[in-house]
Amino acid sequence: MGLSPHVVEMAPRLMPIQVDDGGGPEVLRIREVPDPEPQPGQVVVAVAYASITFVETQVRSGRGPFSRPGLPRVPGNGVGGRVVAVGSGVDPVLVGTIVVTTTGGEGGYAELATARAQDLVPVPEGVALGDAVALLADGHTALWLYRQANVHRDEHVLVEAAAGGVGSLLVQLASADGARVIGAARGAWKAEPVMGLGAAAVVDYSRPGWLDRVRAVTGGKGLDLVFDGVGGAVGTQAVRALRDGGRVSVYGMASGTDAEHDPAELRARSIEVIGLTSAPSPAEARALIADALEMNAAGTLRPLIGQTFRLDEAAAAQRAIEARTTLGKTLLTVDNAREG
Repeated sequence: MGLSPHVVEMAPRLMPIQVDDGGGPEVLRIREVPDPEPQPGQVVVAVAYASITFVETQVRSGRGPFSRPGLPRVPGNGVGGRVVAVGSGVDPVLVGTIVVTTTGGEGGYAELATARAQDLVPVPEGVALGDAVALLADGHTALWLYRQANVHRDEHVLVEAAAGGVGSLLVQLASADGARVIGAARGAWKAEPVMGLGAAAVVDYSRPGWLDRVRAVTGGKGLDLVFDGVGGAVGTQAVRALRDGGRVSVYGMASGTDAEHDPAELRARSIEVIGLTSAPSPAEARALIADALEMNAAGTLRPLIGQTFRLDEAAAAQRAIEARTTLGKTLLTVDNAREG
């Protein structure tokens, strides 16, 4: 097969989910392709779990600010599993190691995925691999945002999309530090899970008057901090509930559009906007992932994994995410006999 000599035996072909053209979830189709060969500095991972995100649905469909990459392609930017092959320049001792890793932007919806050896994060003892994959992107994002936001005890903190992957982690982090967290989620059925993560109150932002409920929870004082992962009308309205001198951490636009804010008004009210231009370096991201995994091992941070789909159900998974019927993190599972 032309692989490095440092391999475990693998089946001759793999089945990834490939996108041949843009469109709806139905364009995600199983394809049979040759096994990948690790290039210098790369490894091959036998995938047990693959991360699946809302952003990937936007890229597939051409919605949002994301340009559609070249086709055909295998989507997926995060996986967890066992290293089964290494390329030249990579220590063969890595073979057999259980890791989570990014894949460079594509290739994750597959039985076998290639990744740079430098991107691997070993999974600590006591951390379930599914939890580790759920924390791969969302964990480092939540920790980066949270540490930038400088949350204080007794502050009123609104977390939008609080039942989502990142939002559910932000709820836990802020609650653990004594903040009074208000979770905002679409649909009353998400309230109980969010309350279970430590939120003091939950509001349904799909219902009229949700902002009045937020103000009532703060006792009329206004919010100290908003984590805006939704954008659009929700993000725009949420900032109106901030007290003068409050903060907004902007990190996503699940609505498909940015929130609209008047810069002059923000300045007049001394509203601090954080998280718009900064992002962790690759090394910082790996350190944040490792921190999230250690917190999970210690029992202080747990991902909310609402549902899993088999690899061949990737289209159904993306359809459910687009329909807003999912809770927390969604994972693809691979019954991978190639793990050795």
